[in-house]
Amino acid sequence: MSDRGMDAEDVAEAEVATRGGPFRAVAFRDPADRSEHLAMVLGDVRDEEEVPVRLHSECVTGDVFGALRCECGDQLEAALEEIRTEGRGVLVYLRGHEGRGIGLLDKVRTLVLQDAHGLDTVDSATELGLPVDTRDYAPAARVLHHLGVHSVRLLTNNPDKVRTLEEHGVKVAARTPLLAPVRTENRPYLTAKRDRLGHDLPHLGGG
Repeated sequence: MSDRGMDAEDVAEAEVATRGGPFRAVAFRDPADRSEHLAMVLGDVRDEEEVPVRLHSECVTGDVFGALRCECGDQLEAALEEIRTEGRGVLVYLRGHEGRGIGLLDKVRTLVLQDAHGLDTVDSATELGLPVDTRDYAPAARVLHHLGVHSVRLLTNNPDKVRTLEEHGVKVAARTPLLAPVRTENRPYLTAKRDRLGHDLPHLGGG
């Protein structure tokens, strides 16, 4: 899929007041698969250098309900705070990424296996015959191009996000890790992400 411009009918923008202040909400329908996502934009980002950007995968349990076994909610809040502190930035909220792309129902099924059999986040997926990670970050690159953002300071621990943006013509000029607090509930998950999925999580120590 080429990164052609988005059609006007596939983008809608509105100012949104949030608890953390005003943002510009840019809803968009990706031209590749017609999936709908949301970019929350603060300040002047067009043609700027090293714009703070977060690509955030949808996680209902973590983002909405504050589940402690993942770090998604912590990262969402940390990214928004980083953007607010700098006074500019973009958070792209990627829908359809629940459970690294397997969906909410199968994600909850993997949690059952983790609790019952001590499997980690990778093995619990493969035990069910599910892929480990099917997320596509290309829609984020396309909306960044639409917003005129071509140089970013990416807020991530995930090298796949860096790679995808660069493959789609967005320069990752810098990367800032988002290191969530380590808790009893999330340590197994974070350890598997570091050891098996290649995420940069130095604050975990030796395991």
